[in-house]
Amino acid sequence: MSLDFKKQGGLVPAIVVEDSTGDVLMLAYMNEEAYLRTIETGQAHYYSRSRNELWHKGATSGAYQTVKSLYTDCDKDTVLLRVEQLTGAACHTGAHSCFFNKII
Repeated sequence: MSLDFKKQGGLVPAIVVEDSTGDVLMLAYMNEEAYLRTIETGQAHYYSRSRNELWHKGATSGAYQTVKSLYTDCDKDTVLLRVEQLTGAACHTGAHSCFFNKII
């Protein structure tokens, strides 16, 4: 399935959900290379906007994500990854999920 990478300047948002629990783990971005590498390897790859480079999740931290399924939204400009988080931490802070700052 092709995605619309042109709509948002070459990147698409990637919503990452833990397959076993349904917990939202993180939001990242993918360029076309990261998307294709994810499909090829079965492990999550993203595009780091701060470093301007491809990012294999877990390559430095050991917090790899095995992709169980991959979906696109109706406009084909956002992806949803259902993953197995291979360590307890998806967040660079060491938290299980990046979404731990409750507002309301």
